[in-house]
Amino acid sequence: MPAADDSKRKAARETIQDILHEISTLLNTQLDRQSLSYCVSLIENGVNPEALASVIKELRTHNERYEAERGATVMQ
Repeated sequence: MPAADDSKRKAARETIQDILHEISTLLNTQLDRQSLSYCVSLIENGVNPEALASVIKELRTHNERYEAERGATVMQ
């Protein structure tokens, strides 16, 4: 595969990631570019998008609880 093709593919992928990040921002998903990139890769490799969204929501819930407990412990 010629280097020009690789360059075009990389540029196209970056453009797509930029568009997806903009959509993500508009939808207030709170995913940074790196996290969004991981999600896209997982979906491209066959992970169910709805299941992935569920896992992300569950992780956020657990993180909020952890942060609240940690904050309460620090205040004591």
